[in-house]
Amino acid sequence: MSPQMKTTRSGKQRPARYRSVQWPMVLVLAFVWWLLWGSYSLFSLLGGVVVAVAVCLVFPLPPLRMRVRVHPWALLVLLGRFLWDVLRASAQIAWLTLFPPKKLTSALVEVQLRTDSDFVLTVVAQLLSLVPGTVVVEAHRGSHTLFLHAIDIVDEAGMAEVRRHALEQEARVHRAFRVEDEPDLEEAVS
Repeated sequence: MSPQMKTTRSGKQRPARYRSVQWPMVLVLAFVWWLLWGSYSLFSLLGGVVVAVAVCLVFPLPPLRMRVRVHPWALLVLLGRFLWDVLRASAQIAWLTLFPPKKLTSALVEVQLRTDSDFVLTVVAQLLSLVPGTVVVEAHRGSHTLFLHAIDIVDEAGMAEVRRHALEQEARVHRAFRVEDEPDLEEAVS
């Protein structure tokens, strides 16, 4: 998504800064300013609004136009499975630390996501990185591909398992945060 472009007198294209003031962002930045300032007065809140507008004008971001519908039950399933994955992976990493194999191997696994949503790509990448033993090394927005570094992978079957786990996580995220105007994901796993 690119910001609205404005043509200057010299013919150059640049983002239109007046469109970059997004009021939800201003409210969040002003609230953070107010909390960090430490004096909870009307003057410090107004100062936070002024600073937030200035930040939005100096550092314009493209507008975020996205409609996400949260499904509470699917969100609970996602969070429960995420916590289980963190506990299981933490135990595996602890085992590898206490009893290391003679040759500890790792792999770089390419995962092609099935959805075209940047939101889903970001959430899946964050959730996979928070699980011990895997980290997202690179994410390609154009092709919706994640490159994961995974520990204790010895063969193609281990790489396929990491890929399957990432795609299952994508399906759970897609069910929990349904992005409107996006086609349904085929259920690869039940």
